[in-house]
Amino acid sequence: MGASSFEQMKEKEKISTDIAVNNYVQCVAKAITKNVPKSAHKGEWEVVVFDSEQVNAFALPGGKIGVYTGILKVAENQNQLGAIIGHEVGHVIESHSNERMSSSKISQTGMAVVDTALSVGNVENRNLWMSGLGLGLQYGILMPYGRTHESEADIVGQDLMAKSGFEPSAAISLWQNMAKLSNGSPPEFMSTHPSNETRITQLTEHLPKSQAYYKASNAPSCKKPKNI
Repeated sequence: MGASSFEQMKEKEKISTDIAVNNYVQCVAKAITKNVPKSAHKGEWEVVVFDSEQVNAFALPGGKIGVYTGILKVAENQNQLGAIIGHEVGHVIESHSNERMSSSKISQTGMAVVDTALSVGNVENRNLWMSGLGLGLQYGILMPYGRTHESEADIVGQDLMAKSGFEPSAAISLWQNMAKLSNGSPPEFMSTHPSNETRITQLTEHLPKSQAYYKASNAPSCKKPKNI
């Protein structure tokens, strides 16, 4: 499902050709994926930067990562981008997509939101700035992760970013940024997700463990382009 869905996305979405932006995202993603357990994915990871104002990122089974340029404006530095990619890859590590797809019921309400948001009109004009972060996008089958999956991905992602050399406290500051953009709470269509305050609290409580991983890691040097 991951590979075919990703190919559909590349055909329908505009892909960024900005060399500096691509190098930056590739640098962060490479650092993260080097620490992904082989049980989650053994081969290389394909990373694509989509040229869109959406604050959006996702990872799919089969080693696929998508990052929308809009999210680079929210992620202030390589550490916060590491938190984003670590979170999304965390869903893959925990096999959340498989668990979700094996569920006997698909929420009609959730599917209606996705259909309206992505199938009708211009996506960028439909106020979906947080649509990707936490949705774990399956192209054509978009279903939001629940609170349990999101919380798991937050913690797994924080550990993963720390092992990859990214300051784990950046996961906290990232969600503080998200809270500011969403006026303190997730958009209505993300109501099944933990609140920003809950996520910040959980990440703060877990920080000492992640810091131990970080101290034993080597920090990469991924420079964020000035034009973002």
